[in-house]
Amino acid sequence: MRSLKISEVMWNHIEPIRCGTPLTRVVKVLLDNHVTGLPVVDDQRHVLGFVSEQDCIHALLVSNYHGEGDPTVDDVMFHNPLTVSPNMSVVDLAQNLGAGKPKIYPVVDNGKLLGIVTRTAILSQLVKAGYTMEKSRFASAED
Repeated sequence: MRSLKISEVMWNHIEPIRCGTPLTRVVKVLLDNHVTGLPVVDDQRHVLGFVSEQDCIHALLVSNYHGEGDPTVDDVMFHNPLTVSPNMSVVDLAQNLGAGKPKIYPVVDNGKLLGIVTRTAILSQLVKAGYTMEKSRFASAED
């Protein structure tokens, strides 16, 4: 079986978040694109951070409770997120996924953002490639 590369399954149609973007705008972009997080980039598309739904939920709750105005993505983003290469194998990334790992990875080449790859895209490709779960080992009612 040919090994698929991340570049073949990544999404490159979602515009990343720029520094200084109000959090209310970030939430709109997340909801409109049905993603749980997005990379934050500078004007040259260098990845500076990552913002997730959870980051936004917490910040908006705090902001609304304390009446501190509209926070920006800079206030809540995670700095130095894990990134992947477009040449990385889908199977290699799948083997590295686990508890506590990101659900979305920025795909970066030569320091610049090309797109994102999601766990959902990885799962979809594994199913298409024929990776299946073993049948249940629980005893059936007939045993």
